[in-house]
Amino acid sequence: MVEVLLVTGSTRHGSTNTAALRTAREVAPDGVAALLYEALAELPAFNPDQDTDPLPAPVADLRGQLASADAVLFCTPEFAGTLPGSFKNLLDWTVGGSAIYRKPVAWINVAAQGRGEGAADTLATVLTYLGTDIIRSACVRLTVARDAVGPDGTIADPQIRAALAEVLRTITNHVGS
Repeated sequence: MVEVLLVTGSTRHGSTNTAALRTAREVAPDGVAALLYEALAELPAFNPDQDTDPLPAPVADLRGQLASADAVLFCTPEFAGTLPGSFKNLLDWTVGGSAIYRKPVAWINVAAQGRGEGAADTLATVLTYLGTDIIRSACVRLTVARDAVGPDGTIADPQIRAALAEVLRTITNHVGS
């Protein structure tokens, strides 16, 4: 079983980014346990003085989930041409630990054409700095309109669902190689 941690960069309840990850969890192929990290809003503002034992509980939980995962799949909105502050804060909390170092990672960009590249580019820069193993073939754009998210918080479109399942297969194949 390959465990993939799904991390959204959005705190918005109706986020298309979170919907994409919820949908990925639903369509995970056999042999993949896709777990959604849902505590982004609970993380305290990064403070290097607090990056010591004992860690703040939400940070310890984040690092524990990252450490136990075989890979991480991110999906984040773009705010003002870059990563949302709350999501960058999450990434900042990973710098002091080793949970994400050499971890296979990928991301999905669900923004409309012409949007989201600033966030994707910044995420690539940060993940490279963190020493992750970026699976470029699993980094994809899957445009998701807000009205594509159903009342259950997932996406019903069969093409998007198939593409998300393929992303997870690509990650799993990379982890297994």
